Amino acid sequence: MPPYSAVLRRLVLATAVVVSLSHVPEASAQSRRDRAATADLAERMAAAEARYRESLVKAANADPEALAQGDAALEDVEDVLLACEKQRGCELSALLPGVKRLLKAQADDVGGADGVETDDIGDIGDDGMPTGDVPEAATAAALLSEDGQRFVRMVQFNPAVQEGIRRWLTDMRVSLVTSHENYQYMRHLMAPAFEKRGLPEALLFGIMAKESNGRVHAGSRAGAVGPLQFMPATGRRFGLGPDGSGFDTRYDPAQSADAAASYLSERFAEFGNEVEKWLAAYNGGEGRARRIHDASGGRAFWEADVYSQFPAETRDYVPMVIAAAWLYLHPREYGLSFPKIDVRPTHFALSRPASIYELTICMGDSGSRHGYMRQLRNLNPRFEADQVIPAGAVLQGTTRMAALYKRWCAQGRRADLAQQLMGSRVDAALVRTGPIEVVRPEGTTVATGVPTPASAPREHRVARGETLVGIARQYGCEARELAQANRLQAPSYAIRVGQRLRLEGCSG
Repeated sequence: MPPYSAVLRRLVLATAVVVSLSHVPEASAQSRRDRAATADLAERMAAAEARYRESLVKAANADPEALAQGDAALEDVEDVLLACEKQRGCELSALLPGVKRLLKAQADDVGGADGVETDDIGDIGDDGMPTGDVPEAATAAALLSEDGQRFVRMVQFNPAVQEGIRRWLTDMRVSLVTSHENYQYMRHLMAPAFEKRGLPEALLFGIMAKESNGRVHAGSRAGAVGPLQFMPATGRRFGLGPDGSGFDTRYDPAQSADAAASYLSERFAEFGNEVEKWLAAYNGGEGRARRIHDASGGRAFWEADVYSQFPAETRDYVPMVIAAAWLYLHPREYGLSFPKIDVRPTHFALSRPASIYELTICMGDSGSRHGYMRQLRNLNPRFEADQVIPAGAVLQGTTRMAALYKRWCAQGRRADLAQQLMGSRVDAALVRTGPIEVVRPEGTTVATGVPTPASAPREHRVARGETLVGIARQYGCEARELAQANRLQAPSYAIRVGQRLRLEGCSG
């Protein structure tokens, strides 16, 4: 049975009764006291609506408090409606949109189950996202031209962008939804940079979705890394790169978003409101985009002889980013539901040493269908997934992750189990039987055996995908000692494919 259905039905009836009986006096007839009372009712309605929406998120995350909170919020709405009917000068029409939004939110959440019909009160027309209303900054794309409609025309009347929308909604649908989920966890870190410069947040989402799917540690064969895939040279121009501690700030969500906002602001100064050329420069380099722009006399990106001068990758990239930005703004128009998640940011301190892998195991998947490894990595990019993080270190996360850490990871059986799993190595499963006699055909024997400690390997060549912590575990030594022996800098202990490491202090 869907949550709050009984209270919702009562709310529908109460609203219908109030509508049928209400008589709205002229606002000018209100006294100062009446106006204050009416304003108080409006505030109570807004607060109740906010509590109800929060309860829906909690319900999606199986929070036991959700039902009671949702019912209490709806009862407050009912009280406000009845009080408005009795209050001189209270305009019920000003409160009904809030009721409509609540009913629409419930209908979206449960598919209209249990007979709650929203049509009885009229069409709602809410274009908000399931995870919350589209932020004001996200709609800035519509303000990049004087008539405020350029972005709309760019999407609705451009077959290339329409094709991009089709691709995101079919073969790439999972990538789009995953990108949105990842972005919600990082939004408080990334969106402010775009908002500060008056750039559309939807464009930030579109670039991130196409570049990395919201994976902070993504990298390309060309050397671009991070959630927004900055190349080393471009990153250095905008303050990104090695920070002296062994960490490359191109992986940092906040710093990479700030660099991207600065880059696009430069392109705005250069190309005006032609978002297509901003994106073409972001993907293929501003030098190429500038040359094509100047040679064509500033003609539009979509003119055939301009468009054809860009490489195929850029011609694909531009409409795909615009399409993702459009879907970020208008998901429901296409029957698209982004995941409902609780992303309230906070931090928590480790009470015992642990790696992100270990935390992923002990936290489980309550509130996140795939667990928390990606979120932990995205919010704490300085740490490798298998790197042991010392006790006392402060990690960024969400309120739910902090609660799960305290419940399952600080101590107890699951925490011990996760630690045990992280300490397990393949070589520990091998059975060593001692010397073996091999019988030769002529009946003679020769003794062979396993390597002795004296013959243990003293050097390791780094293979693709290996980390220093993993190599240390493989050979039974401490990562810090191995790093010191090979002069590797903390905290990242960066190693490269093909590098030869001396295995000093390792047992074999």
